[in-house]
This record gives sequence, structure tokens and C-alpha cells, in this order.
Amino acid sequence: MAAASPLEQVLFEVKRTIVGQDVLLERMAIALLADGHLLVEGVPGLAKTLAVNSLAKAVGGRFQRIQFTPDLVPADLVGTTVYVPHAGEFQTSLGPVFANLLLADEINRAPAKVQSALLEVMQEHQVTIGKQTHPVPEPFLVMATQNPIESEGTYPLPEAQVDRFMMKVVIGYPSVAEEHAIVERALGPAAEIQPMIGPADLLTMRARVREVYVDPGIVDYAVRLVAATRSPGTVGLGELDRYVTYGASPRASIALVLAARALAFLRGRDYVLPPDLAEIALDVLRHRVVLSYEALADDIDPDTVVTSVLTAVAAPTVVLQGR
Repeated sequence: MAAASPLEQVLFEVKRTIVGQDVLLERMAIALLADGHLLVEGVPGLAKTLAVNSLAKAVGGRFQRIQFTPDLVPADLVGTTVYVPHAGEFQTSLGPVFANLLLADEINRAPAKVQSALLEVMQEHQVTIGKQTHPVPEPFLVMATQNPIESEGTYPLPEAQVDRFMMKVVIGYPSVAEEHAIVERALGPAAEIQPMIGPADLLTMRARVREVYVDPGIVDYAVRLVAATRSPGTVGLGELDRYVTYGASPRASIALVLAARALAFLRGRDYVLPPDLAEIALDVLRHRVVLSYEALADDIDPDTVVTSVLTAVAAPTVVLQGR
């Protein structure tokens, strides 16, 4: 394998418009490679939308953006059948979800039926309109953003639905030096993003990611981490048991391994190491841990639980013979 993934060229191109946000950009690349969807949470003005838009241009696929509002209906996303008078028949009008990269902006502003329509497409990669089923183009990736500081007019995603996202990335404010560079860039013309790869190239890279070796010890490590989020007391964290109502599902174990494999590919390796899995664990698990009211009263958040589990669960010693 080459020393660097071809997606490094894509990320370098995106960095022409985005200052900082290295973790977000890397997680976006992982989602592209691992065929997963990404939920991004942060206060307004942190370039969440710009980052996704720039990535779409650098990847070269079809990009669509949906601004979620309380008055949306499912047909606004997936499409509907319309009557064409001159043809005397109903014809299917496909919605904006038929794209390679879909940005669901402020997903928590749409009602539950709209969120469910989008999450169904995310899981099945297809839409049924009337009696016809229409597959979405491949590769297909949804990146959703949500604003954590507003509750008026918002509809929080149910736990069972947010589980469909492979990762949830929480982004914060830039450093002073980064914000200085952001303001300087804003004073000049915006950089033009050039497509570095196409959808076919991305599908080829996904095939290469599937060839990355995963040691059985890595799989066991992922399962033990996820199991510990359900019963922290089994790994010596009995003080956290009362804070956890539900831990992560088996879907989290799968997502951990798939994301770690994509991260290894990004780092130029054809095998996964335990640090790959530990590095990605917080983003994969934080939205899958449901806490009790007692945790809210004691100011305990999912990141605290996941970080404690990562410290308590011993990483395996993986011996890669011949690698």
C-alpha cells in the first residue's frame, strides 16, 4: 500500500477553504471510506456546512443540500408522483436525496416523519415511491448537522434513529491563531475547490479498505469496549452503573471495526492496530450511550462514560506476523 491514501489529496484540497477542523475532516474521510453516515454537532458559525460542501466538490460526485425546517414533509426529501396533464399520466419526480453526498442541515429542526424518511434511505439506500423502488446513486453518504444550543422549534433525534449514524463528531471553537487565519481568508476571494477524485475512484478505495486486515484480537477489543458501555461495573466502573440506562448496540461493535479499518487505510497501513480503534471510539460510541436522569443531575455526559471505559478496558497485544 502507498504511504498515503489518495483521499489525502482530497483533504488537502478541502483545507484550502477550511482552517483547522482536522478531526472533522478526517472523520468525514472515514465515513466516505467505510460507507457510513456522519452526524456533526456544533454551535453556529463553525463551518460545518462549508466543510461538507468543500468535500463534495473535491470528491466530484453529485451534491445536494436540504435545509431542514418544521414544515418539511417526507415528499420534500424522497420525491413523489406528479400528474403531467399533457401526457395524461402520473410521473415520478425524485427528491434531493438522490445524490452521492447529501447534507442534511440542522436535521433536528424537522419533525419525526421527515427524519424517519431520511434515516430509511440511509439504511436501505433506496426509496419507494408509489409501487416503484428507486435505488440512490452509489456511493451514497449523508452528513447531518445539528445545533446543540437551541431547543425552540427543534425535534431531537430518537436514540433508535441516531444509532443509524456511524459517528457523531462534536466540534468546538477554533484557537485564536486559527480564527485569525479564518478572518484573513474571509477578506479575500474564496478558493475554488477542484475535484480530485470521482465516485468510481471512491468505490475503488472502498474495495481496498475492505482488504485491510483486522486481527481477531481487534474484534474482541471492540466487543469488550461496547459491552462495557452497557455494564460499566464489569470492568471495575461500578460507580457509573447508575448513570447508564442503555449502552451501545451490536451495531456499534461493527461500526468500531469498520471505522478503524478506514482510519488505518488513511494512515497508509493495510492492517488495524488497537490505537486506531481507541482513537475512533469516542465518535462511534458517544451518541449510542443513553444516560439516566441521575447522570444529567450529576453533570455526567456520554463522553465521560466512554472515556472511562476506554481507560478501564485493556487493549490487546496484536502480533502481526509477516506484516
